[in-house]
Amino acid sequence: MLKLALSRVSLAVALGAATFTVQAAASVTGAGASFPYPIYAKWAADYHKETGNQINYQSIGSGGGQQQIIDKIVDFGASDDPLSAEKLEETNLLQFPAVIGGTVPVVNIEGIEPGKLKLTGTVLADIYLGKITKWNDKAIADLNEGTELPSSDIIVVHRSDGSGTTFGWTNYLSQVSEEWKEKVGEGKAVSWPVGQGGKGNEGVAGYVRQLANSIGYVEYAYAKQNNLSWTQLQNRDGNFVQPEQSSFAAAAANADWASAPGMGVVLNHEPGAESWPITQATFILLHKVADKPGQTKATMDFFNWAWENGADTASSLDYVPLPKEVSDAVRKAWADEVKTADGSAIWK
Repeated sequence: MLKLALSRVSLAVALGAATFTVQAAASVTGAGASFPYPIYAKWAADYHKETGNQINYQSIGSGGGQQQIIDKIVDFGASDDPLSAEKLEETNLLQFPAVIGGTVPVVNIEGIEPGKLKLTGTVLADIYLGKITKWNDKAIADLNEGTELPSSDIIVVHRSDGSGTTFGWTNYLSQVSEEWKEKVGEGKAVSWPVGQGGKGNEGVAGYVRQLANSIGYVEYAYAKQNNLSWTQLQNRDGNFVQPEQSSFAAAAANADWASAPGMGVVLNHEPGAESWPITQATFILLHKVADKPGQTKATMDFFNWAWENGADTASSLDYVPLPKEVSDAVRKAWADEVKTADGSAIWK
């Protein structure tokens, strides 16, 4: 007879752990993006408390999550970098959004509090290109009149792993800087002109917290939970905005989910007076022909529960819950496109 272990959620270093496990009778495994790790961890804990079911999710980066679901190592993959229509067809995967959040620049500068420093996309690109190397560079100082900035070298921190957060970051920089687009481009991994790499949002947050005069990029919950100083950013409308749930929601307000393959919308640099410039949906990947229908159904049950019961939890962590029409469209895709080997529907 199986012994039920005590439920346990491990969240180390303020959302810095790379794995969470909630132990119970049923078991689902997933792996991938670190961007949604904080909300998946909280949803999993609440889901276990209510249902007794187990969700085991490893925060290994979007590239790893894509590969593990393709290789059928896990029951679901998670990625912030949506797969193309061609890749979805090649791998016979269903892709759907789970939640929306924001990526923020974070800095460690003495005397600079969260939300105080102002930056533009062009300045960010020039920092990551290695063209702006001092915090008191005129381009930064002109945006922050009255703020004392050190003459110290800027220590650039980026991701070292295949990362959907990096895809969102570099996609944004490619939109606001032609030089970045031509010299570096976008992707889960790029050839960084300068800087040092940290693994996962956890690793970047850890480096920025430890290194004076550093700058990095993380999902907003990591900035808040690790007491990092995020910056304001100038958006497409020319306004300097703070990262918060309302500014992420503003960026997602006009998303055309239906027209994108696998609902793979990219929400960067969206118009709107309050829109946060680096906003991302994060996605789940399932095999359309399920070798383990019970595991696939259990995965669907978890996300269905999260959308029906976890919206307030998502908002409390500054994520944006999916609009109802989007989650309804996902459920229809489950019913229509995900089958057992004999062609039977799994979601009914």
